[in-house]
Amino acid sequence: MAGLRVERSGGVVTATMDRPEKRNALDGPLFAALAELFTEAAGDDDTRVVVLTGAGGAFSSGGDLTPDEPSGDDVVTTMRRFGRTAQALHDLPKPVIAAVDGVAVGAGMSLALGCDLVVASDRARFALMFVRNGLGLDLGGSWLLPRRVGSLKANELALLGDWVDAREAERIGLVNRVVPADALHGATMEWAERLAASSPLALRTIKASLLRAADLTMADAIEAEARAQAECSASPEMRAALEARRR
Repeated sequence: MAGLRVERSGGVVTATMDRPEKRNALDGPLFAALAELFTEAAGDDDTRVVVLTGAGGAFSSGGDLTPDEPSGDDVVTTMRRFGRTAQALHDLPKPVIAAVDGVAVGAGMSLALGCDLVVASDRARFALMFVRNGLGLDLGGSWLLPRRVGSLKANELALLGDWVDAREAERIGLVNRVVPADALHGATMEWAERLAASSPLALRTIKASLLRAADLTMADAIEAEARAQAECSASPEMRAALEARRR
């Protein structure tokens, strides 16, 4: 896949954005490769968890801006195409972990926001640079960011475009965990392997219930949980888990 290196091991698919000479800036072929990967992973029973990271000490420096950017209706068409990558990530029913080293800027930060868990190195830095480039948000950032950090902090990050270091990102809820740079891979894989060993049905059910919870009433959430729990309770996976606990 163009600009994307994919490795598979024991149910864990690691997708490495691999344009280190541009700090893994996202161009059309890389957007397409990511969308294809997320779509394939959704239907692949052997894939239990996806890890998304970047090569060369950076996660992603954002969109690969060029002097010949499209304009007018072409922009709408292009952004809809790129947005399909963010939608494919959002729709992926399996856990996705972002392993962020170095910069996660603009669309790169939006990609990290779209993941279910984020592990960052202590040298990671985040920024929504759109405003500094005279641009609006993209890749679902306007939907994702307030859900992570609340509306006031989202306003601050988006309207000012300031840098956030790893520890501040952890404090405000942009990332789950900060580790030394040389421990990033190990810490990420520890979580990935734990997820890969868990019930796929349970993980899919939990992820779906958390994603839709903000749009439901409490009563509707309880009803959705009841139906999901019935599906899980009838599964061979639950019976196997109970048998393992009895041993």
